[in-house]
Amino acid sequence: MSDDSTSVRTLRATHAGAGHVSDASRKVLRNTYGLLGLTLAFSAAVAGVAMSLNLPSPGLILTLAGFFGLMFWVNKTAHSAQGLVAVFAFTGFLGYTLGPLLNAVLALPQGPSVVANALGATAVAFLGLSAVALTTKRDFSFMGRFLMVGMLVAFALSLGAYFFELPALSLAVSGMVVLLMCGMILFETQRIVNGGETNYILATVGLYLTIYNLFTALLSLFGMGGSDE
Repeated sequence: MSDDSTSVRTLRATHAGAGHVSDASRKVLRNTYGLLGLTLAFSAAVAGVAMSLNLPSPGLILTLAGFFGLMFWVNKTAHSAQGLVAVFAFTGFLGYTLGPLLNAVLALPQGPSVVANALGATAVAFLGLSAVALTTKRDFSFMGRFLMVGMLVAFALSLGAYFFELPALSLAVSGMVVLLMCGMILFETQRIVNGGETNYILATVGLYLTIYNLFTALLSLFGMGGSDE
């Protein structure tokens, strides 16, 4: 009887703690969302300046060099105060790359509605999936390897679509990225909740990238429809 009682108490304790967020994880979440809000605002401001000045697109090579170079800087300095400078440089650069893209989309017949729809869908997806990750007892850690492989495949296919000018492939990649980023929101948020990511700078960059990639993929998907009008 004592063994059975112990097993029951253990099972109840396990269920009671399944949705528990530790104080350390709660602090990381609070700092992550605070910094995420600031970087999104800064990125949007840089994009607005790039749009108003009608700055040209940096091109594929410069974009990749800037992305990986600044990402390396973020990872190298994430545990120091310099990491904050690096993360704003990184998100500011990506904000700059958005400016020419948004100008191109706005030039479409239904451009303003395309941007509005993409922005709204991104916000709804991020908020909704974040809420699921914060409240559910389901474990999403199994998705990690699948998402990593999926992103590598999507990156390779996107290069193929760019160099060989294949609109249909580009559209398919955009759809694939939307699904992958939705999965990444669940995965990355739950990693923070479960203590798998304890650095709020790295957590911020991870979530920022899901939002950025989701938004640009939706722009591509909705823009295809807008260009046919």
